[in-house]
This record gives sequence, C-alpha cells and structure tokens, in this order.
Amino acid sequence: MEHHQVAIHLAAMGVGGLLGRLAPGAGPGLEHAINPVLGALLFVTFLQVPAAELVRSLRDGRFLTAALVVNFVVVPLVVAAMFAFLPADQAVRVGVLLVLLCPCVDYVIVFCGLAGGSGRRLLAATPLLLVAQMLLLPLFLYLFMGSELADIVEAGPFLEAFAFLIVIPLALAWALQAWAARRPAGQKVSDAATTTMVPLMAATLLTVVASQVPKLDDSFADVAAVVPFYVLFLLVMAFAGKVVARLFRLDTGAGRAIVFTGATRNSLVVLPLALSLPDALAVAAVVVVTQTLVEVLGMVAYVRLVPRLMPTAKQTRDLPVAT
Repeated sequence: MEHHQVAIHLAAMGVGGLLGRLAPGAGPGLEHAINPVLGALLFVTFLQVPAAELVRSLRDGRFLTAALVVNFVVVPLVVAAMFAFLPADQAVRVGVLLVLLCPCVDYVIVFCGLAGGSGRRLLAATPLLLVAQMLLLPLFLYLFMGSELADIVEAGPFLEAFAFLIVIPLALAWALQAWAARRPAGQKVSDAATTTMVPLMAATLLTVVASQVPKLDDSFADVAAVVPFYVLFLLVMAFAGKVVARLFRLDTGAGRAIVFTGATRNSLVVLPLALSLPDALAVAAVVVVTQTLVEVLGMVAYVRLVPRLMPTAKQTRDLPVAT
C-alpha cells in the first residue's frame, strides 16, 4: 500500500467525488466523521515521531528556522501579493486564507520522501509547525481581514480543533510510545497502528471530498475562480523554497523538505475550522477542499520536478556539458 499510496489517494478522492454526486444526502453525516478520522490520522502521524527524536530535532536549528521562515514569513508575503486579486466574496477570501496560511503536517511527509527529501526531519518538526500555525493563524486573519472578521469568527472552534486534533492525538501517541518501550504488547499495538497510515489518509480524503462535493453546485463559479491562485501558489513556492534552502545552506534532502513544507498546506486540519464558520461563510469550506484537490495533483508533479529543481551533487556532476 505504501508503494502505491499516491494512486490510492487519488482513487479515494475520485470515489469521494462520485459518492458526493450520487448520494448528496450523505454529506452532513460525513461531515461529522471528518474530525474522528482526521484525529486518527494525526495520531498515527505523531506515533512516528518518538518523543526523544522530537527533542533532538529541536537542536537542528538551521532546518527548523528555515521551515519556520518559509511557512510563516515567505508564505504570508506570497499570499499578501495575491490577496488583492482574489474574488471579493468574503467567504472565498476567508477560505483561501485559512488553507494557504497553514503548513501541512500529514501527507507532505509522504510526497517529500518520494522526491528524496528528508521526510524524517519534517516528521520531527510536525508538532512545532502545528503549534506555530494555531498561534499565528488568528493574527494573520486579523492582519488580512481586519476587525470585521473578529465579529464573525469565534475563538472556540480554533481551541476545540487544537485540543481534539493536536493535543489529544499527540498525548495518546506518546503514551503508546511509552507503553511500547516497556512491553512487547505495546510494541505490537504500535506496529499495527503505524500500518494504518495509508488507509486512514485514503479514508480522510474520501470523507472530506464526499462531504463537500454536494455544496459545489451552489458556488461553482466562486470556487473555480480560486483554482488559478492555488496553481500559482504551487509554482511560486517551488522556487521560493529553493531560495530559502540555499540561504540556510541546507543539504539536498533537507532543502527538498523545505520546498515541500512551503508548498503543501494544512487543508485537512483547517477544514473543521471552516465548517464551524457561520452559514454566511459556508463557501469557505468548499474553497478549502478545492485546494486539497489541486494540491494532491500538484504533489504528483512535485515528486518528479523537485529532484530536478534541486539535484544532488552527483546528479549535478552527471549533467551534460554544453558545447
């Protein structure tokens, strides 16, 4: 399953889209399933980050600083450059901001590894990126949207998502790690849990797409208008990530990881936030899901193109010399 996981993820999205079209009445029920399946996915993701490894990763100052810079300095600047050209609809703009301002913490590790990037470093940086985005997202939203958004968006859903999607899965993962270190039974449970990564990701993508496709009919034009911005974001961040990696003098594996973390966004985790918005901003959730669809296809291209954009030293030596 790991060898064919890209095809599995694309198939899950296709099945989700078909289910959403054929059984639109199932959408509300599937929305309630998003948080549980996403929490399980993040639990398995965190399970692959040993607590001791996390402490050691905090000493990798250059990589962590580069990851923070590309995600919380470069990305907001890129989004700011695009913001004035976004559709004027407030719900669309909120959706774009929610999804583009938060770095991915789940399948980015998969695609990064497929492209020869240091997925292990990204995995260890996951808790730090999650905490940073939850702390900074309200500030970014205020800077982009102003006080008008403060009257609409409540802090409660943000805190609830942080607790149920980050704190609890992380605490359970570390508790299982502690059990696995002391008991063979715990190790067996841990090993079994880690094998569920691909099916859980597929289930998450299927659930998210199937629950949101029925809403697309009423807002197709607004949603279609943001697709070019998502494509442009992927193009710009490929080169921006490379520049940041060079500034911090990272090796090839770490540099590719920086490109991936800058380009991939946290659509699955911010979706519950978008779903909690008032009815007047309901389109925001569909805008978030649309970014997932564009990004997964973009990641398939990234897996092929990023190694060419950032070749290893050997690959560079092997390039033909122009005559």
